[in-house]
Amino acid sequence: MILLDFQQVWDTLTSPLFMCIYIAAVVFLMVAIVVAVMINEYRFSSFVRRIDAKGGKSEEEQAAHGSRFDMLKRLDAELPVREKTAFVEDITLAEFCESFRNFSAGELKLYYDIGIIREFVAGLAVSHILILQGMSGTGKTSLAFAFGQFLKNPSTVIPVQPMWKDRSDLLGYYNEFTKRFNETILLQKMYEANGRDDIFITILDEMNIARVEYYFAEFLSLLEIPNPESRWLDVVSDRWDDDPDGLKGGRICLPDNMWFLGTANNDDSTFAISDKVYDRAMVINIDAKSEPFSVASNGAAPISAQKFGELKAQAIKDIKITPESLESLKKIDKFLAENYRISFGNRIMKQIMTYVPVYVACGGSETDALDDILSKKVLRKLATQNMTYRKSVLETLCDRFNEYFGNDKMPRCIEAVRRLERS
Repeated sequence: MILLDFQQVWDTLTSPLFMCIYIAAVVFLMVAIVVAVMINEYRFSSFVRRIDAKGGKSEEEQAAHGSRFDMLKRLDAELPVREKTAFVEDITLAEFCESFRNFSAGELKLYYDIGIIREFVAGLAVSHILILQGMSGTGKTSLAFAFGQFLKNPSTVIPVQPMWKDRSDLLGYYNEFTKRFNETILLQKMYEANGRDDIFITILDEMNIARVEYYFAEFLSLLEIPNPESRWLDVVSDRWDDDPDGLKGGRICLPDNMWFLGTANNDDSTFAISDKVYDRAMVINIDAKSEPFSVASNGAAPISAQKFGELKAQAIKDIKITPESLESLKKIDKFLAENYRISFGNRIMKQIMTYVPVYVACGGSETDALDDILSKKVLRKLATQNMTYRKSVLETLCDRFNEYFGNDKMPRCIEAVRRLERS
């Protein structure tokens, strides 16, 4: 009886009528799936259009301005007709430093020692990366901000975030959902800088609240390339016909007229800045506020990036480090190599050979320039030495500075050694 029932069921399932019903059901299900996908895709497209409309563009405007780089395309239209800066041409580096100091005091009520201004300008001549460090409230960000005002090209302030890990946090990224590139203010400023000769200042505020060597790694590498025209950053991996004119194959040139000024605090909320960053950057220590002083009205004195390069080149040509100072450098380098296994290295020597002439052209002295750069670029490396051994020969190091450079001629270096003794 049971076998008979199974046979009847099988005969029914394999009958032509049932097979036709089965096939019809499968076809209906497939058609329903295709229709559902099409409806969902239509809804998604409508949703994206609504998002674009909320951004201030109608569907007609989207069709006319369909580039994934809306802001950069807008700059393509604006830059050719934008009024050019009236640059100052007849000025020396010493006059430039004095004018900047007086402008900051007279116009902005920001007061700086002339030595800080000379270090700042000479540092710009050495590297496109400056680190302004010191106690909170001493005017680190204000100095960078004031310089932009002085140049009549306001500085761009970028607050670094603790979660930053790669360069997309600075440059932006392509959004697959909206089919648009998320254009950051830095990308826009880089694009603008490539079409102008103004000096552009980018402030990385609290740069070490995240690891600098993570989010800024590609910039550090590119700035090492001697030829500025070879410093290209990948923005997108492909090229669209309607991409902005200044993007070449999805890449943007890192402009030689842009400087990065990072402010750094040293406390429990920040990361230590690595040797890789310190070696490539110039450091300005702002440890105390300067006293206010009276100054006659002093206006801005913008110079072009080309003019600044010419002043730097002229200083290097006209001002040579004296043979006595070069011999002293050789002696202190030998002493450090024998006792601490640290050396100036080619990079630091190149920085010294640029920094000293420019600092002197800014109105400073050769000894002050050497004292400043050695204390920041060389003696900093002593902090990594074994503490017990380090302290046993530090007093001898102070004697060598006095012997090679003259008694009390290198106060910053001596103070740096004393701090190591107390640590």
